[in-house]
Amino acid sequence: MGLTTSTSRIEGQQPPAKRNAVAPRRKCASPRFSLRVPRPLTTPASLRWPSVCVLLFCLPGAVQSQQVKRVDTVLPEAPTPRLLVGRDTLGQDQSQALGTISGTVVDQNGNFIVAARVKLTREGGAPLQEVVTDAEGHFTLAGVAAGPFQIMVTADSFAGRELPGILDPGEALAMPEIALSIAASTTDVQVRVTNYELAEEQVKVQELQRVLGVIPNFYVTYQQDALPLRPRQKFELAWKTSVDPVTFAASGAFAGVEQAQNAYHGYGQGAQGYAKRYGASYADAFVGIMVGGAILPSLFKQDPRYFYKGTGSVRSRILYALANAVICKGDNGHWQADYSGILGGLASGGISNLYYPASSRNGAWLTFENTFIGIGGSGIGNIFQEFVVRKLTPHASGKP
Repeated sequence: MGLTTSTSRIEGQQPPAKRNAVAPRRKCASPRFSLRVPRPLTTPASLRWPSVCVLLFCLPGAVQSQQVKRVDTVLPEAPTPRLLVGRDTLGQDQSQALGTISGTVVDQNGNFIVAARVKLTREGGAPLQEVVTDAEGHFTLAGVAAGPFQIMVTADSFAGRELPGILDPGEALAMPEIALSIAASTTDVQVRVTNYELAEEQVKVQELQRVLGVIPNFYVTYQQDALPLRPRQKFELAWKTSVDPVTFAASGAFAGVEQAQNAYHGYGQGAQGYAKRYGASYADAFVGIMVGGAILPSLFKQDPRYFYKGTGSVRSRILYALANAVICKGDNGHWQADYSGILGGLASGGISNLYYPASSRNGAWLTFENTFIGIGGSGIGNIFQEFVVRKLTPHASGKP
């Protein structure tokens, strides 16, 4: 009562409220709230402490609710779950997406271009890969990413070419045959140099030709319009044939047959006799190749090679092969009598009289007889070239 009376006096002698009056409850859970403190003149003193208690009880909840709403507003959305891929699986997918690009580079006549430069680029970018063609004009670009690409092919003395394409993931793309044309030249000297380089490439291709992959088949060209050889190239081809291991082996086989038959009995028997026969046999081959395949062709400006026909009827091809035993193509591209081959046979027979035993030396008539036999053998060999040998030569190239 003392507390009530004192409070009423201070507040302007307001009559005390009834004890059983209940103060109205205020909503405190709303995030946005407004606390209105009752005016002292209208609130009984007996209800002031309960109101303060309610205020203290509701204030932390309201503040906490406001903080929760602010946190909900600031927090970002939950990230979308991602599937984690292991390194092995990712590396496998990337390797499967890479492909290869391969092709062959030739000239206008279908001859392989050796050491041509092939560059792989993307549009507007620097070269990604660069390779050179092998002896058969072939190239391969491995580990190429899928998508559009450009191939730039260049070679000395040839005009470059640029070819676009699209590679699918994991594709092994084989491009069509890429033919390069000879670069335009302004002087006759440049034309001669270009022809020499092209002929040099043709000779390199011929030096890969081996029957059954073993026996040299260097003196045959499968290009009817092959460029003529320079004297240096004729000597290089003759020398390569002379020092080929198969030439040495063939000379040894002939010497063994001669010793078994006791041919050239002036040489005797035993190891010494075999060595003499071997030397004579190899000398015959060496002299025949160098004189008939290099020296005389250079003097008479004739081509010592056999130009494969490959087309026409069987009869025409047989006649062509037999005729090439006595005729040949000159360096000027015209057909003419084969002075180089005929005189080369006579010269090698005459030179052989210097190292064969006196009792076995051939007379003049026998030398001519052997030359005629050699011409017939050349005709038969040419027939084999037309119908058999090319099928047995893995690296035979060119269009007949």
